[in-house]
Parts: sequence; structure tokens; C-alpha cells
Amino acid sequence: MSTDTQSSAASNPLRKRTKEDFEFGKVIGEGSYSRVIQAKELSNSKLFAVKVLSKSFIVKEKKIKYVNVEKECLTKLGRHPNMVKMHYTFQCPRNLYFVLDYLPNGDLLYYLIKLKTLPPACIKFYLAELCSVISYIHSKGIIHRDLKPENILLDDKMHLRLTDFGSAKILTSNNKEEGEDVTKQESTSSFVGSACFVSPELLKEKKIDRSTDLWAIGCIAYRMMVGELVFKSSNDYQTFQNIINLNFTIPEELDSDYKLFINQLLIKDSKARLGYNSFEEFKNHSLFSGIDFDTLHKQTPPSMDCPPPKIGEDDSDSDEFFK
Repeated sequence: MSTDTQSSAASNPLRKRTKEDFEFGKVIGEGSYSRVIQAKELSNSKLFAVKVLSKSFIVKEKKIKYVNVEKECLTKLGRHPNMVKMHYTFQCPRNLYFVLDYLPNGDLLYYLIKLKTLPPACIKFYLAELCSVISYIHSKGIIHRDLKPENILLDDKMHLRLTDFGSAKILTSNNKEEGEDVTKQESTSSFVGSACFVSPELLKEKKIDRSTDLWAIGCIAYRMMVGELVFKSSNDYQTFQNIINLNFTIPEELDSDYKLFINQLLIKDSKARLGYNSFEEFKNHSLFSGIDFDTLHKQTPPSMDCPPPKIGEDDSDSDEFFK
């Protein structure tokens, strides 16, 4: 890239980017039709995470709708401090590119594996941030639908950032209240890898509304507090049966606020779940006593007391993805 082009990019942040504006480095994540690659913008040396999506696979596997939904969600939701932000999009003959925040401290799952349970102050703080961002996306008419620890990242200051909207649903006036029938679009087989976080109404009625994300918050909270996946069994079928039948136990010794929080989310009546009616239900919960939700993003998160993961890997194949 020439010096003149670099200067132009630096002086005009609205100028359309291309892959030549970036120096691509380590692969930091990989999916069935995409890679996330660490990249440096040449004009200012700023680091980004660039999601590179294969056009041929997207067309072949009929994933165009999901890619468009993800792009629309990231564009629409970027103002919340606990959202991963998309800075640019562009394409080349082979690939689509989403230029996202580079978040160096890994995902929530890493810390749950390392620590098993989170320190009490971290449980309170991160659940507050999670409830805040989920309430926000719901207010914008979006359901995440794949909420799990792997999709909750930590930024350079250890604040939570929600990512991966490839399975999200953008609600319309036709399906906003009654719930969407997904029988013709989804099947239980599409939840492999996320089985422990699927809501009972989706398994039984094939319908979802925003309360399916509230159920997932309950599952994540249980994992943080107890150190285990709440409905996990030896296979997905039995896990789904556990979910449908609410087959789970809460340890007797667990803090009473923890028990209350879990029991108000992991219930069959989806419209009775905590947070369904308003964000105020979360803000007023005893678990969050002393939390100032309005200034969460300005606060220093409590320490996990765990070193962050080493992000990325030296992978010469990253160049092959662009050929």
C-alpha cells in the first residue's frame, strides 16, 4: 500500500476500506465458512479482528440470509458499550470481510474452564453487564438465539462484549409479540454445540421470542455460580429431556440471591421470566444490590485472578484463505 493511500485512509475515516488497507496476521478463530484473523490497519497500526467469510460456501450452503442478518445486527447495535462493534465491511471476489473490535482477553468460557466458578464480585458484575446488553438488543427488536459463554468476549479492560449474531432473529411487527414459529426454519439438530442453552419452548413448540435469551442467561448464571452446565447429560437427547422436564438441582449451600436469580429464569412460563417485562426487573433484583447500571461501562471490573489466554496461533495458512 502506498504512503499516499495510507495518508488518505488516516485522514478520511469514512473512506471505503479494502483488504489492501490491512496487514493480516494470526488466525484467532474459525467457523464452518469463516475465519477471524487479527489484522493491523496500515494507516494507523490499529488492531482489529477481521471476520473473513467465504462467498462460495455462503451461496452453496444457503447462508446468505444469516450473513445479512449478522451484518444488520452489528450495524444496528454498535452503540451499546457491551457490544462488539463493526467498523468496516468490504469484499473481494472470493470473500466478505467484517472488520470488528480486536478483543485480546478471550471469551467467558476460557475463564469458566480455568476457574470452574467465578469470584462472587465477578458473577455480580458480569451478569449485570450481560443483562444490560441483552435488554438493549431486545429493545431494538433483536433476539440473539445463541447466547452462551463462547459468544461473550472480554475487551482490553475486561468488560464483557457480546458477539456472533449469525443465528439472531430481527423481529417484525408480525412476530414481535406472539413468538416466531421456527418449525420450517430450524431443527434441534441445528443446536449441536449449544444444546445446554436451548429453551424448552423451542424444543416443544418450535416457537421463540425474546425470553429464549433470558433462559440462556439463567443457564450461564448457573455455570458461573455452580461450575457445571445445568442440564448437561451424556447426549443431546437426554440433555433436551432434562430441559423440557426442568430436571436440574441447585446446591443447598448456594447463596440465596443466586438461587432466586436462577429460579426466576429457568422456568417454563417464558413470559414470567425475570426481565421479560422490562430491564427494571433486572435492575431491581436483589442480586444486583449496589450495582449502578448506568455507569457499569465506566467502572473497573473486579479481577478474575486468572491470566488471559494466548490469543491466536502462528498459522501460515491464513494467507491461503485470501487466494
